Amino acid sequence: MAEAISVSEYSAVRGGGTGLIDLSARGRMLVSGSEAVTFLNGLITNDMKSLAANSWMPAAFANVQGRLLATVRIIHREDGFLIDTEESTREAVMKLIERYTLAGDFKVVELADEAAEMSIQGQASREIVEKVFGTQAAELGRQKSLTFDFEGAAVTLIRATHTAEDGFDLFVNRDDSATIGDALTHAGAQSVSEETFETLRIEAGVPRYGIDMDEKNVVTETNLDDAVSFTKGCYVGQEIIVRIKHRGHVAKKLTGIVLSGPAPVAQNAEILSAAGKEIGRITSSAFSPKLDRAIALGYVKYDYIAPGTRVKVASADDSIDGEVSALPFVKGSWYEAP
Repeated sequence: MAEAISVSEYSAVRGGGTGLIDLSARGRMLVSGSEAVTFLNGLITNDMKSLAANSWMPAAFANVQGRLLATVRIIHREDGFLIDTEESTREAVMKLIERYTLAGDFKVVELADEAAEMSIQGQASREIVEKVFGTQAAELGRQKSLTFDFEGAAVTLIRATHTAEDGFDLFVNRDDSATIGDALTHAGAQSVSEETFETLRIEAGVPRYGIDMDEKNVVTETNLDDAVSFTKGCYVGQEIIVRIKHRGHVAKKLTGIVLSGPAPVAQNAEILSAAGKEIGRITSSAFSPKLDRAIALGYVKYDYIAPGTRVKVASADDSIDGEVSALPFVKGSWYEAP
């Protein structure tokens, strides 16, 4: 359940401005070597062989049962493949790939302690990037990356959203992060707290590992289809993931619930059908200033995931009315930007 948020921070992201979010707690590692593509391709759900230089893609690590171990973003730079993952899966991803370092020309260097990561999110993010880094950076395509020098600091930039608003993520050396952060705030970006970011990401329908998904979930239950290649060769978990795809659908799926009142609901609260049948559980919840009511993410049985389906969410003393919603709850400037 999200904590109280800052109105000014929220408005900076949702109200046409730009918010600056510190993502340095996430895990980062650099994979290189002539056999990096081969080894990684056998471990992740997306197709490494299709990842061109100066581009990036989402992917997932699964176990042999097709269950989710971690989500990642992989950026193809000149010096190798920069892998970015959530803080909760940093150690797991390192363990998954480190074991191949003795199997061939495959090197892994953890960067979390020496590198920093930040994101600017909001309708004005392109303007901020152009002010600070120039036109080429501001016009970066959505699956492209750009590595450049900024006043002696190496910056890797990708176009990405965490909030359903337009945005960019920056990967920099930790020693340079304060200087670059100051440049972005001087250009108009407002710092956003973790509490405000949590509400924004729930409104955007973005799941977090350890909260909205974990190793008990099959990859395709979690709305990660863009992180999966259903046509590439063998990888860990492929048989189950492809079998489910050909079967038609998963038994349950992560979806949105719009509640009738303003109070968020507890994690793991039961989701009930209109007839009182248990059909799922809540994973995250927050009050949405944009919708002026509480919202929640949760897993719902497939027969009940149509938007508009009436449901109830069990609370300690009663139940709260709600209805199933398509994700994201809030379609911001990311869905309008080219």
